[in-house]
Amino acid sequence: MKLGQKAMEALQAEITGRLLPGNELIMVSPAALKGTSVIAEENAEKLKAHFSEGFLRASRSLYRDFGVGEEPMKSAAWKMAQEAGATALYAIGEGGFLCALWKMAEASQVGLEADFRKIPIRQETIEICEVFDLNPYRLHGGGAILMGISAGEALVQEYKRMGLMAAVIGQANSGNDRLLYSGESARYLDRPAEDELWKAVTRF
Repeated sequence: MKLGQKAMEALQAEITGRLLPGNELIMVSPAALKGTSVIAEENAEKLKAHFSEGFLRASRSLYRDFGVGEEPMKSAAWKMAQEAGATALYAIGEGGFLCALWKMAEASQVGLEADFRKIPIRQETIEICEVFDLNPYRLHGGGAILMGISAGEALVQEYKRMGLMAAVIGQANSGNDRLLYSGESARYLDRPAEDELWKAVTRF
């Protein structure tokens, strides 16, 4: 189902710029940092049965230690992307990586391909999501940025020199399909679902 004009305008207002066919998709900072940190803080007692205190301490500080900052649009990472010629930028938040990817593609009216295996993610996030049976790619992604840019590998290397996790995860195209790959299997990118954080932290 296509979005109406007002809904599309509202969506486009969330994105800085637009994806263009041929853009590489870059993710800066790991998926689900904010969600993981919140769950580790709010469910400390339950998680103590599964993990060491050191692991939980690291999990609680993921957002602070590995994110681009409290205000992504004012961060050095955002400014670097603009200076490098990024055509589209989005600060990932509620709904996580998959929500951000759908919004960026829909607002730009492009197709895309992305590879789950290339998405930066911390082991703490994977293990905590397993405890609560959560999809980390639908978990609050505060602290990370998704962008589209031509020839993005040089920018990725700059981010890595800054100490940030970053990767080229896919590419936009002029088609209609939006495909997510994981090894040999592929599926279509769905419209955003509810943030997985609600399943683990009901008062968030």
